Amino acid sequence: MGTADDGGTPRRPLRLVIIDDHQMVLDGLTAMLRPYRDQVEIVGESSDAGEALQLVAGLQPDAVLLDVRLRGTSGLDLCTGILGRAPGCKVVFLTVYDDEQYLYQALRVGAAGFLLKRIRGGELVDHLRRICEGEVLIDPALAGRVALSAARLHSGEFWPGAHLGLTQRESEVLSLLVAGLSNRAIAAKLVVSEETVKTHSRGIYRKLGVSDRAGAVAAALREGLFH
Repeated sequence: MGTADDGGTPRRPLRLVIIDDHQMVLDGLTAMLRPYRDQVEIVGESSDAGEALQLVAGLQPDAVLLDVRLRGTSGLDLCTGILGRAPGCKVVFLTVYDDEQYLYQALRVGAAGFLLKRIRGGELVDHLRRICEGEVLIDPALAGRVALSAARLHSGEFWPGAHLGLTQRESEVLSLLVAGLSNRAIAAKLVVSEETVKTHSRGIYRKLGVSDRAGAVAAALREGLFH
């Protein structure tokens, strides 16, 4: 039986789907939430993005836990797909990436929560319940940086392209595209993989409404983003 609400009526357990490309994480979350099964019921899990979309569409859970980065796809793109198939579902990112840029992107695609994997079981259950009741929750470890970024944005101090929806890292990548660097050179300069550069480039193209590198460079110059 679920815990009671303020009126004394037992609440049914929150129905949860977990998506992660590491079986160890899926097993760990299942074990961590087992003591709270009267509050949270794991109704499905998946390590494959395509399977996950079908699972969510069929189950229509209250909430979905997923990571920002998944093998072969982006959790951010998957979030959009999930909300398209289950509009009433709350998507909550649970990740090791304590990067406010991922947080901003997550909120932009409709996520209702962004939590770090260091969280404990009881905290996770409490956060999930509050999120399903309508709150948007950000891990406390990121809250200070978010507040600082908000203050900088309010004062007009921010990175080029922020007003177009570009993240700080996308702005950095775009500046290097404008400078004529290859994907390999950009990857070396930013100390990331070429695949990560390609992922950022696709995000840039989408946000600038262009289809390729030349279009992105032209848009950046037209907007006067870099001088």
